Amino acid sequence: MATMKYKRIMLKVSGEALAGDEGFGISLRMLSFLAGEIEQVHKLGLQIAVVVGGGNILRGIPASAEGMERSSADYIGMLATVMNGLALQDALERLKIDTRVQTAIEMREVAEPFIRRRAIRHLEKGRVVIFVGGTGNPYFSTDTAAALRAMEVNAEVVFKATKVDGVYTADPLLDPSAKKFDELSYIDVLNRQLKVMDSTAISLCMDNLFPIVIFNLHEPGILRQLVFGEKVGTIVRGR
Repeated sequence: MATMKYKRIMLKVSGEALAGDEGFGISLRMLSFLAGEIEQVHKLGLQIAVVVGGGNILRGIPASAEGMERSSADYIGMLATVMNGLALQDALERLKIDTRVQTAIEMREVAEPFIRRRAIRHLEKGRVVIFVGGTGNPYFSTDTAAALRAMEVNAEVVFKATKVDGVYTADPLLDPSAKKFDELSYIDVLNRQLKVMDSTAISLCMDNLFPIVIFNLHEPGILRQLVFGEKVGTIVRGR
């Protein structure tokens, strides 16, 4: 019988993914699909941490480009991640999966404050932990929050969920001749300016030799494939 390659993972899900085909807001259909994918691997005993983005409600950089003050835009984006995290918690708990939401921006009525040791204990007890509020600071993306939290809770890998099945030389939705990378180094990503994660997140992973796998969230069963070490998506690591 095949054994899992990982025991504890960090799953990074963008806000856009939670919007589904609607393109804005929270898609209940997409929430249910994501919760079902998480359920498959949770049943195997995998310890799962999740960071959710907020781009389905507001993205800080585009908002600041339109004239909104950058810090204000980023804080609004952080609050959007809280809404997404609570929605995902509800979807998981409807599947009878114990879930905790921890936030970098304190709001005790709706979520726990982020406490590293408590988060690790939740994971050890088999609870899914959803980290929201980004890092709690403007100018840092939820990609960076995912890398940071992954290392803080001693995860083994960051799984970055996207709309395509890996990293390409160009946008495959726009350029049919784009070629897929099976593996990249951190330096390749930075030098080629590939839009895998933001450069701060990549640099943090590079400094700590922390692997990242980019995959298509919309492929049913792919999370299970990744957990068992199958070669899907694109892996970014040191060479």
